Amino acid sequence: MASPPTADKYRGAVVEDLQLPPAFALPATQSISRAIDLAYERDFSHIPILDSKRKPLGYLDVAKLKQLWEAGKANPDESVSHFMTKFKRSTSEPYTVITPDSPLSELESFLKNNIFALVTDYERKFVLGVATSQDLENFVTRRG
Repeated sequence: MASPPTADKYRGAVVEDLQLPPAFALPATQSISRAIDLAYERDFSHIPILDSKRKPLGYLDVAKLKQLWEAGKANPDESVSHFMTKFKRSTSEPYTVITPDSPLSELESFLKNNIFALVTDYERKFVLGVATSQDLENFVTRRG
């Protein structure tokens, strides 16, 4: 038996229906020791990094950072900006804007090529949440 098309799987649901926890992001100036503590406290593996105006700059891969720290390749007092993966800014590849009203099928397509999605307001001024493929799987399971 063939699996149902993606749109049917989500039955018109949007990102807001995932009921994501509020976003957790860090300023680029945060120390890596504090970032690791906060990440483990909240059980996050990737953390968005924001500039002083709260615009997304990139993200921190917590496991990778912890490995660097344990190997002596990262000073606990250094800022996360030295270890973050920067978001690519390109006019030829514009942003995919994911908002609370974005269809889950659109989010699923985005996540095929990305680790996570930042859910933003419509003007992309604020990060509201972080969505992953696991969030989609949990949603489908809950909806049964």
